[in-house]
Amino acid sequence: MAAACGRLVPRGAAAGVVALAAARPGGCLFTSSCRFSSDGKPGKFQPPPKPVIIDKQKQREERRFLSPEFIPPRGRTDPLKFFIERKDMIQRRKVFNIPEFYVGSVLAVTTADPYASGKTNRFVGICIQRGGKGLGATFVLRNVIEEQGVEICYDLYNPRIQAIEVLKLEKRLDDNLMYLRDALPEYSTFDMNMKPVSRLEHDEVPVNTLQVRMKPKPWSKRWERPYYNIKGIKFELPEKTMKEAQKWSQPWLEFDMLREYDTSKIEEKIWREVSEELKK
Repeated sequence: MAAACGRLVPRGAAAGVVALAAARPGGCLFTSSCRFSSDGKPGKFQPPPKPVIIDKQKQREERRFLSPEFIPPRGRTDPLKFFIERKDMIQRRKVFNIPEFYVGSVLAVTTADPYASGKTNRFVGICIQRGGKGLGATFVLRNVIEEQGVEICYDLYNPRIQAIEVLKLEKRLDDNLMYLRDALPEYSTFDMNMKPVSRLEHDEVPVNTLQVRMKPKPWSKRWERPYYNIKGIKFELPEKTMKEAQKWSQPWLEFDMLREYDTSKIEEKIWREVSEELKK
């Protein structure tokens, strides 16, 4: 019998262990309870690898979302009106969950309706527009029901709204999808019993690069003109029509510095204010 790490092992087994140790780099002998080199001295301690800890709170802060109605309009950066409205908006968000959504997301909104059978009304549609500031923030949902386009404009902070559910969170190439009124109905048709599309909480919001096909003219607006800067339409117009639309282009606006509204500092200040108030 031979001793290894304070335990008795058969002599043949000990010879096999020594042979295994000689085959290892540096002649080290590894066992379940201790580590020795070939000369009988303890080997150098090697700590185990450090575990990788993922801070989900930090990830949430890195991909933060500030709802656009919190940003005051240009020229009204710090009035008392918007400060008071932000207090009311924060109090509303403490008792009512307003999720993150963008133009192009598919939502389901449940509102109180005294004339409905269940006293509630639920509408599913794609968000085609977000507008307004402060408590006057609005969003428009569109759906095609029985071959008829239906649009509902909701006040975001309306107390009659009981629930806002995001069925599909995504962005589009444009910040305004009002041209879906002139597009084929298939791009605005959604099942009223649509199930939510699952996604990971910390994933980046996907951008849908879909280009819709339009109905034959006339349209509600001349979407082909550069003024609207539409990227989500697959234009199938004659070349002559597209050339005529380029006459309305305004290339000098690209160099107009007064058109840019830098809200980075305002967003940072408002984000700290909103996040601190919501934690209380």
